[in-house]
Amino acid sequence: MDSVPPEALSDSDLLAQHVAGDPDAFGELVRRHRDRLWAVALRTLGDREEAADAVQDALVKAFRAAHTFRGQSAVTTWLHRITVNACLDRVRKAASRRTSPVDDAERLDQLLEPHESAEAPAVRQDLHRQLQKALDTLPAEQRAALVLVDMQGYPVAEAASILEVPAGTVKSRCARGRARLAPLVRHLHAEPGGQTPGEENGACGRNQTHEASVPPASGPRDAGASGPAATKGGGGRP
Repeated sequence: MDSVPPEALSDSDLLAQHVAGDPDAFGELVRRHRDRLWAVALRTLGDREEAADAVQDALVKAFRAAHTFRGQSAVTTWLHRITVNACLDRVRKAASRRTSPVDDAERLDQLLEPHESAEAPAVRQDLHRQLQKALDTLPAEQRAALVLVDMQGYPVAEAASILEVPAGTVKSRCARGRARLAPLVRHLHAEPGGQTPGEENGACGRNQTHEASVPPASGPRDAGASGPAATKGGGGRP
């Protein structure tokens, strides 16, 4: 297996090689998964520095705890679980961040256009800021469930594995989160000309059980990363 390039190995093989002392194996895992971990952290925390620190903390923990992985879930699920827990720890410690206005819970994900970036119009950036403020008003557990299911498109079963709760709990947290967000997002739907976001392209509100995308976090990408420190500063589109 030593002769097989890291990029050709499965996640579980890479983790096993890392535990066995391979200096490059964990770096390949970081390269594969850091962008999605970053997207989850950014939407859960709403702050680039906090998200970068949470992902950094999570990957350092994963780096050190790799020997405890027992293969009862996918490696990516394990990494996401550690990252979400790191985010929730930060949310609970910083409960001073609350505020502001985010109807249609089904259209929540429609406000998060999948291809937005730092170059998006200022009005769209302002919409995103207001929506993030609304997300910040949710309890940490509800926010994490909504980020995973409604914004990142994870199936409920996988989100439940990441959060280490029953699928019914994830559904309940999402439903309560959507209900709390509904009165806060009504004013974000109307755009000049009476259109709602995405309407000009014939888009309609996605069913909340469908996969939805979160805007990719803009930030430096380092394709040559070889360890947990490589995530500092964020990621981009997977």
